[in-house]
Amino acid sequence: MLTGEYHHTLDEKRRLSLPAKLRPPLGKTVVLTAGLEHTLWVLAKREWQQVAQTLVGLPMGSEASRRFARFLFASATEVDVDRNGRMLIPEHLARYAELKDRVVMAGVGKRLEIWDENRWNNYIKETAAQADNLASHLGELGLL
Repeated sequence: MLTGEYHHTLDEKRRLSLPAKLRPPLGKTVVLTAGLEHTLWVLAKREWQQVAQTLVGLPMGSEASRRFARFLFASATEVDVDRNGRMLIPEHLARYAELKDRVVMAGVGKRLEIWDENRWNNYIKETAAQADNLASHLGELGLL
């Protein structure tokens, strides 16, 4: 399970050091793809395979299915983690997520999300203000 919030700097070559405690569950090669809210998703290869199986199983007649599958598959790339625990963020993904020098990596269960630090701080502030309402809604659905 990937958890925690980690603040790091993206170097001039767009390399990012993975937090040491998250390296074993992610492995030596990860799949990096565009995520929601202009984030990047980092998944272990086995987790990516499960996501990919779900996506290919979606009905092709559904425009939403086609769009979302294209969104994730077209941007997905395998990235090697070097012996120092760093991975290279491809330029098109860094541009999509509007990454500058300071980033936040957030463990979100089966995936790691990479956020521009300013975008993350704004998102967390907005979400914290809504936390009670979100919990109530999940409670109504029987999830909390």
